[in-house]
Amino acid sequence: MKVIAINGSPRKNKNTAILLNKALEGAASQGAETELIHLYDINYKGCVSCFACKMKNGKSYGKCALKDDLSPILEKAANADAIIFGSPIYFGSVTGAMRSFLERFMFQYLGYDTDYSSLFGKKVSTGFIYTMNVTDERMKDLGYEQGFKSSEMTMKRLFGYSESLIANDTYQFDDYSKYVVTAFDKKKKAKVREEQFPKDCNNAFDMGIRFVKQSSI
Repeated sequence: MKVIAINGSPRKNKNTAILLNKALEGAASQGAETELIHLYDINYKGCVSCFACKMKNGKSYGKCALKDDLSPILEKAANADAIIFGSPIYFGSVTGAMRSFLERFMFQYLGYDTDYSSLFGKKVSTGFIYTMNVTDERMKDLGYEQGFKSSEMTMKRLFGYSESLIANDTYQFDDYSKYVVTAFDKKKKAKVREEQFPKDCNNAFDMGIRFVKQSSI
């Protein structure tokens, strides 16, 4: 079986990428083939509202007709047995690269019948790993969770299953002394990095294991 991870962060070896790799390690431990895709390596656009994926008897019905560097990635995602998305949170939402990817990936499978049924044709496990600088309390005060829940509901409608993993209060800089960051307590940040982030890594690893087992049922 194949499990792919989609990295919506511009950084390839920081919080989001680390957690995605841990999830893939968990999947690989169960015998799955894995692949990590970095969206910031790819040149593409979001949905252009051509509606070819909704055209009656159209050759692209249920499939994105826009051809660019994202096209083969959409094909890989369509053939995967499980998909794990990851993105840092910028101003309350996923990165622009991830948003554009999700527009292209998800809209093609959203049927415009009265039930808004899925055109995907099978059920796969999907997961989302969110990383963010804000604490859990601040995240809740800002209302971020509503957006996460909405995405999860849409994923479930289209693909059958979805869950989320949230990593809060993440470490943004290797050396906080080099930046103007008086809003943050660097000692507290270091403590969270030391004590909480390993737990987040374990949770991501377990997600990978769980997805393989779910796909094998």
